[in-house]
Amino acid sequence: MPDQRKSCETLLREQGCNSRVVAHCRAVTSIAMDLSADCPFVDHRLVETGAMLHDIGRGVTHSIGHAQAGADLCRRLGMPEPVARIVECHTGAGITADECTLLGLLPRDCVPVTAEERIVTHADNLAAGSRHTTIYETLDSAVHLPRKIRRRMYRLALDVEIFCKN
Repeated sequence: MPDQRKSCETLLREQGCNSRVVAHCRAVTSIAMDLSADCPFVDHRLVETGAMLHDIGRGVTHSIGHAQAGADLCRRLGMPEPVARIVECHTGAGITADECTLLGLLPRDCVPVTAEERIVTHADNLAAGSRHTTIYETLDSAVHLPRKIRRRMYRLALDVEIFCKN
């Protein structure tokens, strides 16, 4: 395991994340690194760090608010803003400020924009626990979500898959 992943794993544990969360973060990192392997202009170290820490907020809460809690924690710990933004934007295919308000979260725009944010978000959608899944399985299990959210997740999948294969 590279030193970067090991230090992120230690940080996850220090922040209260259990072994299942750590295993999920490892799986997401593996998927994200595979997705971004052929993208020369992507910051691979940022993808790796963001993927390993994307669920750091699970040490605080297991609610939908874990992404904002994790981003706030990253900022308090002095992490670079791009890492905090990956953590903040990784849920589903992102959450708009209006959707955040409706969910009882702070009204922040938490939609992934950068290539690194989008890759980690898509990788998270392809990890069911520590198992690699497909976007179709993910969408099937997300049938309870509004159609526009599922559509956003599917479009993100297509965008990342096309973006990273060319």
